[in-house]
Amino acid sequence: MHTTFTNPLGKKLRGVNLGSWLVIEKWMVPSLFEELAATDETSYCVELGDKAEAALTRHWNTFITRDDFAWIAARGLNAVRIPVGHWIFGPDYPYHPAYGDKPYPFVQGGIAILDRAFVWAEELGLHIVLDLHAAPGCQNGFDNGGIKDVCEWHTQTAYIDHSLSVLERLAARYHHSPALHAIEVLNEPRWDIPTAFLQHYNTEAYRRIRSHCPPEQVAVMFHDGFRSYTEYSGFMAEPTFSNVIFDIHRYQCFVREDIDLDVQGHIEKSVVEWNNEADAINRDRGVSTVVGEWSLGIDLRVVSLWATGPFNHALEGLDSFQTDVAYRAHASAQLITFEKYLGWFFWSYKTETTPAWCFRDSVERGWLPDKFA
Repeated sequence: MHTTFTNPLGKKLRGVNLGSWLVIEKWMVPSLFEELAATDETSYCVELGDKAEAALTRHWNTFITRDDFAWIAARGLNAVRIPVGHWIFGPDYPYHPAYGDKPYPFVQGGIAILDRAFVWAEELGLHIVLDLHAAPGCQNGFDNGGIKDVCEWHTQTAYIDHSLSVLERLAARYHHSPALHAIEVLNEPRWDIPTAFLQHYNTEAYRRIRSHCPPEQVAVMFHDGFRSYTEYSGFMAEPTFSNVIFDIHRYQCFVREDIDLDVQGHIEKSVVEWNNEADAINRDRGVSTVVGEWSLGIDLRVVSLWATGPFNHALEGLDSFQTDVAYRAHASAQLITFEKYLGWFFWSYKTETTPAWCFRDSVERGWLPDKFA
């Protein structure tokens, strides 16, 4: 099967993230981390040393396969967002002290897996958003940024330069593929990195990507950096910039006010607060925003390597029928709001731990629809 791709400008995106595939996260794939002290991909590779290659290569080849791409396409979804690390092209990245005596600790070979993903996407008619998820020095201090509890990406020119180089090399490598829909310049830079700094980086990243990818073929995406959309009002707008997508992530389990909500409160937040926000963002930026990450997760215990309790689980005390109803309602409330945007990507397609964060499990349990087209 080979599908004809349409012009990406203004195309509605309904997709899933392929999280913990090429950038691993302990809470999503705990089997990889058994009996290890490691908490992120850097410490995983440093701790395992030469043994990391066999383990990660096996993971890459089995965690996501062509059958998964086919399942995604069969549900009527049209896109996948693929997180990659700054090490995707191999050992040319700057040193960080977390590497210890290993100047290049990361396992090589991920780029071949990404090449294969493009082949599958082209065959099945899926669009790909490439997402620089882990930058050198780590841009957010989260495990998903590559080095937990470290946020130094913005402190060294070498880190910035390498990030831009990776984006340009991704653009050069895949610009001929009809599956390449967008390149996201950096996932979730932390809230205390100055907005002006991020704007400069985003602008330079746009220039690098555009040297290979024209706007009528590939979008450039940037994340809000955990701050109000108003800080980016007018930023990277037409006519100077073209085909730019603004990425926001919306979860309901990471702050106290959300943790304390009951099920009805979660639903109300989605259909009132987030609905009003969607209208405001669309008025400000036009319909060029995607919710790059969201889930059905409302229990922080599942995903957290750092948070302390208490955790008031909104589903405690519900029987299995009531739990299913609650998850379906929570899913529908979010979807009806996120459909106002240019698109959305569920986090994530697959986990080993919890169905509320696993798109495939949520569909098979009836919490999410079986068809999205």
